[in-house]
Amino acid sequence: MNKIKILFYEIRLELSRVSWPKGRELWNSTWIVIYFSIILAIFIGLVDLLFSHGIRLLLK
Repeated sequence: MNKIKILFYEIRLELSRVSWPKGRELWNSTWIVIYFSIILAIFIGLVDLLFSHGIRLLLK
């Protein structure tokens, strides 16, 4: 039981040392992640479309 108390104490200690982002910085980071996720999804979709079209042409 004592080890669990020490664990939670150390977790609280580490969390107090964390540099938490401010609201504006958090929103900017969130939008950057959303933007790049959309760009990556479009890129992967286009590459998949090209490969599937190429495979279909090869199999004909």
